Amino acid sequence: MSSIESDTQSSIPAFKADFIESCFSANVLSFGTFKLKSGRLSPYFFNVGSFHDADLLNAIATAYAHTIISFLADNPGIPRPDVIFGPAYKGIPLACCTLLELRRIDRAKWGKVKYSFNRKEKKDHGEGGGIVGAALRDTNVLVIDDVITAGTAMRETIELVKQEGGRIVGFIVAVDRMEKMPSANDNDGVPRPSAMGQIRKEYGLPTASIVTLDDLIELLREKEDDTDVASLQDYRRRYVASD
Repeated sequence: MSSIESDTQSSIPAFKADFIESCFSANVLSFGTFKLKSGRLSPYFFNVGSFHDADLLNAIATAYAHTIISFLADNPGIPRPDVIFGPAYKGIPLACCTLLELRRIDRAKWGKVKYSFNRKEKKDHGEGGGIVGAALRDTNVLVIDDVITAGTAMRETIELVKQEGGRIVGFIVAVDRMEKMPSANDNDGVPRPSAMGQIRKEYGLPTASIVTLDDLIELLREKEDDTDVASLQDYRRRYVASD
């Protein structure tokens, strides 16, 4: 499986299909056998760091922007974000390019929204501190990141924003792997939530993703890519999250 034909009619939204097409064309999304940090052998791998030219950056910004618009429309009780926050390092360009795309789509709503990101190490000179861009105090913060696996980085971001006086109103990621959190005996057959599900449960924070594992399987099925569909379905059965 190398690409998705642009003239194929898909049951998933166009912006999702276009995003996946961009992922395939740039080898951002690859199929094979990949060892994850958790030790699991995954039949697919997503690397947002490969979005490093202007066309690809535009593709991911468009996908994030439409995901955010849908997320807010589906959750009308969520306050409109004052700040788009991208955790260092991969989240930094994601926050910047997504905010520019949101402004392009609707300048009246997004033109005065700010962006911000953190430093890995706080500066003790110049302006100092650990935050670059807009201050977070007394703001509604929407966090953008790439993929959440164990939830460690997400928890660190929640604590950071809290320390800075901000209020997180949601998390948006590129890909929701929909798999249960790792354990010492990962093949124990015990149901567990996904990292995103656990964050929703612990903190009551709404989350969304551009695409999910189910979306990938659906689009591959429409392309009659039986081999990759079978591999992804087997992986889903083995590690499916309980949420």
